[in-house]
Amino acid sequence: MSNDLKNKTIITVATTGAWPTKDHNPNIPMTPEEIANDVYECWKAGAAVAHLHMRDDEGKGTMNTEKFAETVKLIKEKCDIVINLTTSGDLNATDETRQAHLKLLKPELASYDCGSMNWMHNALFINHPKFLEDLGYTMQEYGVKPEIEIFDAGMIYNSLYYQKKGVLKGSLHYQFVLGAAGGTAATVENLVYLKGLIPKDSTWSALGIGNGHLPIMLAAIAMGGHVRVGMEDNVYYAKGKLAESNAELVARAARIINEANKEVASPADARRILGLK
Repeated sequence: MSNDLKNKTIITVATTGAWPTKDHNPNIPMTPEEIANDVYECWKAGAAVAHLHMRDDEGKGTMNTEKFAETVKLIKEKCDIVINLTTSGDLNATDETRQAHLKLLKPELASYDCGSMNWMHNALFINHPKFLEDLGYTMQEYGVKPEIEIFDAGMIYNSLYYQKKGVLKGSLHYQFVLGAAGGTAATVENLVYLKGLIPKDSTWSALGIGNGHLPIMLAAIAMGGHVRVGMEDNVYYAKGKLAESNAELVARAARIINEANKEVASPADARRILGLK
């Protein structure tokens, strides 16, 4: 990585997710128009990457390709933020529907959840080996860089296996997701441990769910990683205070990055750091 990029920190905003509702926080964007407007405000506040989930007309997570297409179109009309699409927005989606939007939209990034797990103590989050192989090859074919989402250490070792096999190629990019029920707890010690397992030429980002949000963000910045914020992961700004917007969370991250004598990465910076096409 060139010297001018080494001090820059990417802020990813995860605006919506598949689970929080307006009952949790009325400011969560749900429709394509709401999400696009929200992402634009986050871009202005310093976000370089937008991690996108879609909701159906009842507010439930969906992998509906038309919803993705409409939202991405609206965002691209407003700004140059890097588009990062989920492949896990609905636990009941088929292997095919989890990839269909990638083939149509060819986003620069998409999530690659590198293993299966118990989810929230009430469901199964299945990412079986055949799906992960198919998804890896789909991403290669359509020029999509995998964001390897890590909920526990075993998923890192899975990623190394798929890299050796050729399912994952090039410098890997990891997103540590800490604090999900059924996954690894959001502690600084766990982040340090997980970061130590990934290949030296990798890039990485981290998030903490709920009350792990701030500690993990602060630790990631201090450790030279990148950060993810947003109401997918945390609907509060502070204890007892709901976030007024995703842009509010992005702006706080940007202030902390600057106070740490680092620079907030632009979308163009993020594309160079992550080696995006």
